[in-house]
Amino acid sequence: MKYKQLGRTGLYVSEICLGTMTFGGNAEAGMWKAIGALPQGEVNAVVQRGLEAGVNFFDTADVYSFGASEERLGQAFKDLGVARKDVVIATKVYGQMGPGPNDRGASRGHIMDSVKASLDRMQTDHIDLYQIHGDDPVTPIEETLRALNDLVSQGMVRYVGVSNWTAWKIMKALGIAEAKGFARFETLQAYYTIAGRDLERELVPMMNSEGLGLMVWSPLAGGLLSGKFGPGSNGPDGARRTTFPFPPVNEEMAWRCVDVMREIARAHEGASVARVALAWLLAKSHVMSVIIGAKTVEQMDDNLAAVDLKLTAEEMAKLDDVSTLSSEYPGWMLARQAGVRVPEPFKRA
Repeated sequence: MKYKQLGRTGLYVSEICLGTMTFGGNAEAGMWKAIGALPQGEVNAVVQRGLEAGVNFFDTADVYSFGASEERLGQAFKDLGVARKDVVIATKVYGQMGPGPNDRGASRGHIMDSVKASLDRMQTDHIDLYQIHGDDPVTPIEETLRALNDLVSQGMVRYVGVSNWTAWKIMKALGIAEAKGFARFETLQAYYTIAGRDLERELVPMMNSEGLGLMVWSPLAGGLLSGKFGPGSNGPDGARRTTFPFPPVNEEMAWRCVDVMREIARAHEGASVARVALAWLLAKSHVMSVIIGAKTVEQMDDNLAAVDLKLTAEEMAKLDDVSTLSSEYPGWMLARQAGVRVPEPFKRA
């Protein structure tokens, strides 16, 4: 296992992060039941396997199974006797957690109420990375940042991050944080797969410029890139993608990618298509950590093996080529004009 800096901080996290969306769903939990309903014993087994492989980074959210995911993660650490200093816990706030109009969003009120509930559920006194889970078009950014900064000052939260925001809004937040002396966003949690490279247009350049760490969610596009699906196939019985088709994916692009990944998987004896998809992400310099979710230890083992799968330059080129983004403005104009300005000393004719 490799460890990378959490954004610009001195904290190191494993390049594989164990996601917990599969923890704790039940028959009354709507879409959470489709995503996963692991009971405590199976949660403990998955967490234990991650720890054995060197995973020290765990990501959850209050909205996952309406708090049950946080509860089971915290209980797993207790059951397994894990020292708090040996794990980095990330959770998120934003989603609907009650019937009232103030039970969601990134307002100061919802953040302050939610952080205390998350701490209680996870049986801990601090959260290592507290993330705003979505874009709140109502709450002023400064209100959100001030609340997060207060949590850092009080010791309940150590670092803050954001998920599913646009590049311009993150830059605005970074500017406000610098001007006000607030804790800055250190990470972005975003959707990224070989079949969905949209964030490379604006978000990756922004992250590279500002030193944010990228946490990849749904690296297999909700299982679509697992190798178990194909044109005209609904996949195996019980597969999450068959009952909860999220995130949206250009399936024509996905099948082209899967074809190339199958070829590469055959060249690496014992490798799966899913492992190749994860290895491609891990090879990207702008990726800090890839979040994997597992329903079984066997699935966990296959995903973890991606850290040892080293793709050749030729294989990476094939995968990059088949998944290349279509040209969009202003990208095509920037590329056209870039040649007239090069980082070399100016010479007068």
